[in-house]
Amino acid sequence: MRDRNFLIYLGILIGIVSGLAAVTLKGVVHWMQSVLVTFAEGDNSYLYHMIYPLIGIVLTVVVSQYVLKANMGHGITAILYNISKKSSILSRTKMYSRMVTSAITVGFGGSVGLEAPIVVTGSAIGSNIGRLVHLNYKKRTLLIGCGAAAAISAIFNSPIAGVIFAIEVLLTDVTIAMFIPLLISSVFGSLVSKSLLGDDILFSFKLIDNYTLNDLPFIILMGIIAGLLSVYFTRTTFWVEGKLAKIKGTFTRAVLGGIGLGILILLMSPLYGEGYETIKALVHGDVHSVLSGFENFGIPNTQLVAILFFTAVIFFKPVASALTIGSGGSGGIFAPSLFIGGVLGFVFASTVNLISGTEMLSVSNFTLVGMSGLMSGILHAPLTAIFLIAEITSGYTLFVPLMLVSAIAYSTSIYFESHSLYAKHLAQSGDLIPADKDKRVLREINIDKVIETDLLKVAPEATLGELVSLVRKSKRNLFPVVNVKGELVGILTLDDIRDIMFNHEQYDKIFVNSLMHTPPANVSPHENMQSVMQKFEATGAWNLPVLDDGKYVGFLSKSRIFSTYRNKLRSQNIA
Repeated sequence: MRDRNFLIYLGILIGIVSGLAAVTLKGVVHWMQSVLVTFAEGDNSYLYHMIYPLIGIVLTVVVSQYVLKANMGHGITAILYNISKKSSILSRTKMYSRMVTSAITVGFGGSVGLEAPIVVTGSAIGSNIGRLVHLNYKKRTLLIGCGAAAAISAIFNSPIAGVIFAIEVLLTDVTIAMFIPLLISSVFGSLVSKSLLGDDILFSFKLIDNYTLNDLPFIILMGIIAGLLSVYFTRTTFWVEGKLAKIKGTFTRAVLGGIGLGILILLMSPLYGEGYETIKALVHGDVHSVLSGFENFGIPNTQLVAILFFTAVIFFKPVASALTIGSGGSGGIFAPSLFIGGVLGFVFASTVNLISGTEMLSVSNFTLVGMSGLMSGILHAPLTAIFLIAEITSGYTLFVPLMLVSAIAYSTSIYFESHSLYAKHLAQSGDLIPADKDKRVLREINIDKVIETDLLKVAPEATLGELVSLVRKSKRNLFPVVNVKGELVGILTLDDIRDIMFNHEQYDKIFVNSLMHTPPANVSPHENMQSVMQKFEATGAWNLPVLDDGKYVGFLSKSRIFSTYRNKLRSQNIA
């Protein structure tokens, strides 16, 4: 069978399995939520909704630490890391671990989404099927993209958005030939979801209002606000997670984070769970159902109150999501980004309408456009955002506003944050996969594997005669000069002694320390290969010493690095 046909069949298999996984996860979570909501019915239901997330986070920590023995965190970040540093090999446990833990976290009301966990699941399915049939790095990476595309397609019934998500977020080197398996996987993921769930997907809406050219100035303004809010989301998430990471003790962190999340949910009930029910209510104009509890406290259910309340929700949703993930819960920021965008669109349109005294802007349209803006700004995936909302609304009526707000939000966000929230973790740790193919291959070369330690060392006080004796034994023309403390004090080459090495009268009169010279640069064993190659280029040297805290370790040879580079290219089939 030809490789292209084989990959298409694998794409079909991955699409079906990932689609089934998405349907299973969605079904289990919604069943758990219905059971818990039924149990919490009554006057004290708000107390249950405050306690449930704490229970879910603690249970997630127990399962992840003692049963699955895996760390949670941001799932998409983990995929990017495995593509960059682990040759696109995802562990077998990831094919089910995120499903289990996210079902517990989100089922109990954690303020995160199911999309990232199911993308991890689909990606792990693709990676492990690739390993099973002994595919190389490039094809394994493609199958990871197939799993991710099928997962997004199945959970939103949006096959185009699934393909674009895989390309924008995960795959950095896409050719036309790679599109076919991605398309096939995404289509089959959608078909599985559609056949088992029908129209019961996470979120769907039929457009009622058309946009007009008079809306464009407001769309531009909201795009800027969405971009700035995306920066706030990213930085708030990092700040909260950083504070939680400083708390010693896994369970202490889980309990404190769960309590903090419970308090926020007590004050703002829309922060409970994924938030799609709230977005549906806003899109359909049913704001009163969200604010119905306010009347019990004597607060009037007015448009101004709704605007003020949902503005607070916008600013506290990133905190709630970060508390959920940072304290040990499992979930993703896909749903929170859509939630905040939808609420932003509602607040923006409602504020303009309140000030103007007329229904100047369509609240439902701006709610949908806002979702696209925040997703573009936070995930740095504007095309995914545009096509996802277009497919969710079953048409392209809002295509121009979606394109405009997504482009502006993305441009504004990237001005302040050069990396998406997914990639920022890797960028800070130096593990971000570069888009440049040469840099990417270089990053996969481990310095430890190319350090040469077979060079014969010579002491600085050794005589020329002793050095000539080493030359007879050595197969190399380079000699590190190392003192008794193991420190490199200089280097010698055959060129340095070629004129005197046969002058026997000088053997006992000339010492190594008078012949040696200082290397043009040195390398740390902890440096990345890109930095090493910059030093080779700057110095023009072919060999550089490796020093660890001043101690001599060995030498790096440019020729050996080039040889390793060529082997990497062959093994990945990307030469």
